[in-house]
Amino acid sequence: MVLTQRLLTSSVKKTNYILLTFSVETNLTGKNVDKLECTRRIGVNQMNEAKQWIESLQMQRHPEGGWFREVYRSHETIYHQCLPSRFTGDRTFSTAIYFLLNETDFSALHRIKQDELWHFYDGTSLTIHMIDPAGNYSIIKLGKDLHSGEHPMAVVQAGSLFGAAVNNSESYALVGCTVAPGFNFEDFVMPDCEQLLELYPQHQHIIEKLTR
Repeated sequence: MVLTQRLLTSSVKKTNYILLTFSVETNLTGKNVDKLECTRRIGVNQMNEAKQWIESLQMQRHPEGGWFREVYRSHETIYHQCLPSRFTGDRTFSTAIYFLLNETDFSALHRIKQDELWHFYDGTSLTIHMIDPAGNYSIIKLGKDLHSGEHPMAVVQAGSLFGAAVNNSESYALVGCTVAPGFNFEDFVMPDCEQLLELYPQHQHIIEKLTR
């Protein structure tokens, strides 16, 4: 099979995308050439959309990177004596935030003491990188393209190191993160690159990529 692709036209519409028209030629028999013109939409206002989300949701910078806003914190409390010993005090039942990663920004590797659920909302997909307490590395792709192995929801187990970055460096990802028991910065640890390389030298590439 022979396939060639040639750009015929490029036009910017007064919306949020460019229209590119291609001529695609395929030779399936070795003799006949079939030609097909197709149009592809390519977003050009992804960063404007990200800015609108940040402003509309009144998000602020997160210490790990990205933008966030807490939108839910349960009014009910789990008392310290009812929690596992790793917790240092009372916690709410649950908390939830909006979280946005933009272009080449990333969520630096960190860990918390709770399970964290990630929910995909808008933009491009992102990859969550995880190192569990035993040192095993794994990823989850968060997005809406199920045929490409993406998942609209993902769970990071308590105690795992994890960070994230968008899969298209010219776009953004808007997600939600839900934590139970509720998040408290006393449960948040963000080791530096040197500390992590000492613990997990086999994961040097991802540690150097996702630390500040």
